[in-house]
Amino acid sequence: MNTKIWEKLEQMVMLRSLRARIFVIVLVVGIVPSVVMRYGIVNNYEERAVGHRITEVQNQLMILANHLIGNNYLMNYMSEEQTYRNSKEVIDAELEMLSNLYEGRVMIINKNLKVVTDTYGISEGKTIISEEVIKCFQGQNTAHYAPEFGYIELTTPITNTVATNTANVGEGAKADANQIQGVMLTSIATTSIVETMEILNRKAFLLEILMIMIIIACAWVLSTVLTKPFSRVTEAINEVKAGYSDESISVPDYVETVHIVDAFNQLLKRMKALDDSRQEFVANVSHELKTPMTSIKVLADSLLSQENAPAELYREFMEDIVSEIDRENQIITDLLALVKMDKRAQELNIASLNINELAELILKRLRPIARKKDVEVVFESIRPVIAEVDEVKISLVMTNLVENSIKYNKEHGWVKVLLDADHQYFTFEVSDSGIGIPEDSLAHIYERFYRVDKSHSREIGGTGLGLAITKNAVLMHRGSITVTSREGEGTSFLVKIPLNYISS
Repeated sequence: MNTKIWEKLEQMVMLRSLRARIFVIVLVVGIVPSVVMRYGIVNNYEERAVGHRITEVQNQLMILANHLIGNNYLMNYMSEEQTYRNSKEVIDAELEMLSNLYEGRVMIINKNLKVVTDTYGISEGKTIISEEVIKCFQGQNTAHYAPEFGYIELTTPITNTVATNTANVGEGAKADANQIQGVMLTSIATTSIVETMEILNRKAFLLEILMIMIIIACAWVLSTVLTKPFSRVTEAINEVKAGYSDESISVPDYVETVHIVDAFNQLLKRMKALDDSRQEFVANVSHELKTPMTSIKVLADSLLSQENAPAELYREFMEDIVSEIDRENQIITDLLALVKMDKRAQELNIASLNINELAELILKRLRPIARKKDVEVVFESIRPVIAEVDEVKISLVMTNLVENSIKYNKEHGWVKVLLDADHQYFTFEVSDSGIGIPEDSLAHIYERFYRVDKSHSREIGGTGLGLAITKNAVLMHRGSITVTSREGEGTSFLVKIPLNYISS
């Protein structure tokens, strides 16, 4: 039940607000101590006042008890002698004064548990059996505070010190022994203490109200000031979202805002890069598709402008048109392959595959191309490799890398393919003696339609999408691809793929 209530409260916008939570926390932290302090002050005063009143009254009662013993009050309370009557009047006056002073009642009880004197005059001669009185006769003084009834009840022993002979200490020796002759049962009112507590409570309550008002104001100010940087972050993000600004934002007030802003700036930077890449991609696609169409149109217009063109010229122009159509078809095919790989939801057709056999099959297909350029292709397998991969996509990776090494090689050059594995990964390395890649171009070779030397690449052929497709296929297998190259000396690509595929 409590969980459901809390979930409903969490759904409330106010409680979901950081500002509201800070306000509530500061309010609780401020109010709870003030309330505890008020009750603590009042209760502490009550305990101290009651303790002081008990000590004060006990001292007065002890003095009065000594007077009772000195005048043999309990022994002669039935006597008619003039001397006793005079002393009784004096003691009764003291009792009355004590009773009036503390707004209480004093009863003197003898050994027979009979009330000798009662300042209220209603219980004299009666027998009183009380636990507190009996304990007092046994030597235990008691003091009981009853706040619900507004009085303090005390028992005070009336002790007589007498001299007794003691054989164990020698002849004629004397020792003192205390004998309890009676008990004074006293009840005193706590009216003055209660009144003082009420006054103190009222003043403490007014002070508490003032403190609560101050705490509410502080909580409001603190919650506003502490959440202001987050509001600035929100405003800055909204400006970027609305298109008013595309600059990086900065709110260095807190470590948390710095982290949030840094994450947003990185996201903004990535979005800009993606947007720039998209625009560049569209421009490149438009250019790459438009070029063959332009060539086809020029060739067709040339044929149409010549009424009696020879058949050989027609054949030559038609061969050029077919070549341009094939080139455009290859661009479209590579684009479709790249788009399919960009879809995160695409599933790989994972199967356990012999990588050695796959590599030998691919090299068998590509060696005729290498022989035309007089390039030697060498395959070295360190050990048998069985891995869980998508055969089509790994074939694309191997084919693109080896084919590029053959195309961008020198005459009488070489291409070396090395296959190896450890307990977690297998590696496919393709090295060549080709023209190499300039150092400033290494960071861009995986970009779509990027060519190191556009004029030379146009002569060789290709769409500029091969390495982009290769990298995507490697990443889909949770692998990595690295390149090292020196211009004019050759290039080496190293692909690292896990032996066991782990789905995301």
